[in-house]
Amino acid sequence: MSDTLSAPAGATRRPPAASGSAARRSPARFLKPLLLLALLVVLLVLPLYVEEFWLRTGFAVAGAIVGAIGLNLLVGTTGQLSLAHAFFLAVGAVSYTYVSGESGGLGTRAALRGLELPPVLGMVVGVLLAGLAGLLFSPIAARLRGIYLGVASLGLVFIGVHVLNTWTPVTGGFNGRSVPEFSLFGFSFGNDDPQLYVLGVPFREAERLWYLGLVLALAAYLFARNLLRSRPGRALQTLRDSEVAASVMGVNVQAYKARVFLVSSMYAGLAGVMYALSIGSIAPESFGLTVSILYLAMIVLGGLGSVAGAALGAAFVTALPLVFQQFADVLPLVSAPGEGGINAGIAARYLFGLAIVLVVLFEPGGLAGFANRFRRRGRRPGRGSPSASAASGPSTTVPDPSDPPAQGSSTT
Repeated sequence: MSDTLSAPAGATRRPPAASGSAARRSPARFLKPLLLLALLVVLLVLPLYVEEFWLRTGFAVAGAIVGAIGLNLLVGTTGQLSLAHAFFLAVGAVSYTYVSGESGGLGTRAALRGLELPPVLGMVVGVLLAGLAGLLFSPIAARLRGIYLGVASLGLVFIGVHVLNTWTPVTGGFNGRSVPEFSLFGFSFGNDDPQLYVLGVPFREAERLWYLGLVLALAAYLFARNLLRSRPGRALQTLRDSEVAASVMGVNVQAYKARVFLVSSMYAGLAGVMYALSIGSIAPESFGLTVSILYLAMIVLGGLGSVAGAALGAAFVTALPLVFQQFADVLPLVSAPGEGGINAGIAARYLFGLAIVLVVLFEPGGLAGFANRFRRRGRRPGRGSPSASAASGPSTTVPDPSDPPAQGSSTT
């Protein structure tokens, strides 16, 4: 009697070629996590090898990443045009400075006031007050859409600049006021208190702020990614595609518009605190309409609806003027302030404009769109094992819902 068991009639056994093909493809799943881990290690050890300029630039980029992710949730994911991002940044920066700052003479019309509370409490208050300001504006946003919402939000920027110029005891008026150093549970992020050395390298303010920015930007990124993959995130994407369809599917349009304004404003408040810590002072011209336009440029260049794209766009828009200014003496047609040629900031804006035109014409998905295009090219049918394709038989191609396009639209 034979020891071999025959399969029932009609039953099919998986060919070994298919399982072998899956085994060969399995190491590719670990490539992306390994690359992200390597990038994180590089960012952690970077302060040991680079100059102070790059560390301060990195902290400025981290603050811009937080603000760009928040604006992308509002504009790219939900489809609500807002030009008030600079106003919410100002709320966070001024709140932090007032809560954690000291009282003292200004030497002009009034004396500066400050609550002199712990800086970490000032940061929390700044984030919460910015979120509250966005929540108070949300009823207006719920009744408007498109260009009308953009114009209405633009009014907040004008109001904010006027308040910064006139509320002198809190904001410092036209001259502004200095920002207190950040500290966490007694550990100062200043230069000298306490003195810190790592492998013989002194860790002063720039090095400490680098790690603070890295932690805050990573936390903001992970929160936004998890939000978009959750049920509220899918509701926000449906709301962007069609408010009527969203309401038919059971989405409370008014409530979700209010919630996304709340979250986006809290992101902006945190970015405002980081921006204030980066430049060391607050002034009315630091929160004008130009700041809102730059944040829109970040998310358009990075890719509307893409969290990673918002981070890439923020890094490009924020770091480019600083790099131009640092290397103005070696770059052609670029000069330092007060010299002949094109100013570094103006040259960077020329490049922003050219990049936006090229993105709109050739890749509306932005930098994230290029990445998705290469990723889809690597997944084209016919590149797998022929035996695996034959074993699977005829099938219908179904889009992968976990890999949305750069614009953030979802597939049903």
